[in-house]
Amino acid sequence: MAQTKSKLYFGKVCKLLCLIVLAFLLIISIYPVIWLLISSFKTQTEFNLNSVFSLPGSMGAGIDNYKDAWTTGNMGTAFINSVICTAGSMALIIVTALPVSFAISKMQWKWSSRVSNYITFGLLIPAQVALIPLFTIYNNIGLTNSRIGLILLYTAQSMPLSVMLFTGFFTAIPNEMMEAAVIDGSNIYGMLIKVIFPLMKNSIMTVLTLQFMSSWNDLIYSQTFISLAEKRTLQTALIMFNGSHGEVNWGPLFAAMAITIVPTLVIYMFLSKFMIRGMTSGAVKG
Repeated sequence: MAQTKSKLYFGKVCKLLCLIVLAFLLIISIYPVIWLLISSFKTQTEFNLNSVFSLPGSMGAGIDNYKDAWTTGNMGTAFINSVICTAGSMALIIVTALPVSFAISKMQWKWSSRVSNYITFGLLIPAQVALIPLFTIYNNIGLTNSRIGLILLYTAQSMPLSVMLFTGFFTAIPNEMMEAAVIDGSNIYGMLIKVIFPLMKNSIMTVLTLQFMSSWNDLIYSQTFISLAEKRTLQTALIMFNGSHGEVNWGPLFAAMAITIVPTLVIYMFLSKFMIRGMTSGAVKG
């Protein structure tokens, strides 16, 4: 009896310690974002005279900061560019990665394993290594300072991981399910659209989420291949934001940072459950 009580007490202590550790990790993860949002509503005078941890005096100054960031800092144009490039790459990665993954995992042809290894090998190549050759090619064919060029780069960068995730899911689908659809009179396209794709909602949402995070937060490609101010994405515009104002105007700068990170937080908050399910689907047979 005493041993049972001791085990229960030890279990409660361990649970309490885990909760404390999780609460601590949650605080140190969320606090910088909260501090950033609060700071975006401060005036320049409050930054100069008050503590960095003080609250803003009024909300009106914060609205002015966001207006300044959106117009004077050119963040509105950069936001639209980021939306176009990110949405374009998300659509293109689904259109390209899904058929390739299906062909590798379910269609029998001579070079399927070699093609799979070749695509997966792309995960081992750092983006910095390919910058100079890519810039030379893009400059020769006229794709620098082009949103289409960025969309193609973002799609190619995410292709290896997307194909690997989709291939794992396709491999877990029994061939008998597809054969039954064919026996019922469905062709390969009807089978994919009506039978396979509804089953892989979580995997598709996972790839879309990863593609969004990668494209939206990209700096190295947009800074290398885009030099025109009207074609810059959010990350590049954020770097140039200080220079356009001369001195450091902290309120609009923090507002510009909030404009950059808030969409990422919102997307991940709503799609995280699909992402977790999609990362585990296809990992275990059964």
